[in-house]
Amino acid sequence: MDNTQRAEKAPSKVKSYLVFTKFRLSALVVVSAISGYLFVGGSDWKELLYLVIGGTLVTAASNGSNQIWERELDKKMKRTSKRPLPRGEMSVNEAYIVVIVCLLVGTALLYMLNLSSALLGLAAFVSYVFMYTPLKRKTPWAVFVGAFPGAIPPMLGAIAYTNSFDLVPGVLFFVQFTWQFPHFWAIAWVAYDDYKAGGFSLLPSSEGKSKNSAFQIALYSLLLIPFSVMPWILGWTGITSMVLAIILGGAFFLYSYKLFLTLDDKDARRVMFASFLYLPVIQFIYVFDKVEGFMP
Repeated sequence: MDNTQRAEKAPSKVKSYLVFTKFRLSALVVVSAISGYLFVGGSDWKELLYLVIGGTLVTAASNGSNQIWERELDKKMKRTSKRPLPRGEMSVNEAYIVVIVCLLVGTALLYMLNLSSALLGLAAFVSYVFMYTPLKRKTPWAVFVGAFPGAIPPMLGAIAYTNSFDLVPGVLFFVQFTWQFPHFWAIAWVAYDDYKAGGFSLLPSSEGKSKNSAFQIALYSLLLIPFSVMPWILGWTGITSMVLAIILGGAFFLYSYKLFLTLDDKDARRVMFASFLYLPVIQFIYVFDKVEGFMP
């Protein structure tokens, strides 16, 4: 291989690694961790760097493991058929190496914050890879199982600073846990046919895109409103967060309620995009509206 070929191959290989680890999704997940860290008073740039890089790498390892596990199924779905493993751009052994390196380095960085952070990161990895992933083809309850590792980031961010599993990280966890259901079910609705081709049935009703599924999406969207005002109820944030949480939660619910009325894929897509916007906005509202002097 000459130098020109090597130069062309390097960016292609990097792109394959980024797609394999879902780097953009990993980065978005870490935004939640940052909000948790800042909410409890964290301000050290070095700690934040360990949290961001460590959290991104552990999430990348989880995403990569998921693609190794489902590599044959990914060939059957349009949305995943162009991933590196189905296309043969990466060998399975190479994929394992990437996952192991990301997991070890990411966990080591989290350990530099504290042991609790490292253990929480490992718990998210294990539950996502060895519980949620194999359950996806067996039962819609996989979404409930997957909501646990999916809600860990803000808790991880808080514990990275406090090193304590107390009420504050618990509440931050529970807000994101509740959000997981309308968020993921909206994705499952939009990608229903593709998921079905891969043998996945992830909507809450066995009837698929039905009134029952839409009702549960709307119900969990509605439940987000009282849960999202908990920081205000507990005196951690000001009145602004309460008002905005109700407004944002109400808007999110209205999108979900419209889906219940129409059962239209376009409305499911609106719920999906609303969920992507809702979470980081509400989390950073908490950060900016903390009551002065609040300490976990």
